[in-house]
Amino acid sequence: MAVHLLYFAWVREAIGRDGETIDLPGKVDTVAALVRWLAARGGGYAEALAEPARLRCAVDQSFASLATPIAGAREIALFPPVTGG
Repeated sequence: MAVHLLYFAWVREAIGRDGETIDLPGKVDTVAALVRWLAARGGGYAEALAEPARLRCAVDQSFASLATPIAGAREIALFPPVTGG
């Protein structure tokens, strides 16, 4: 399943890119599984995704949790919590 991944803020900086389109293995069926699979790539991925609880995500432009299924998703965004003022 090909999905477009978007990375923002310090996630983007650690990974070294703002996004990519990749084919996910069938076992990657939730956002949490995606984060674990990406972190296993090592390098900047491992650094950025070491603490999944610190991440926020969106699946097809709707806020989601780490438990959200990603079957059929076209776009998944990973980013830090957002604060405003």
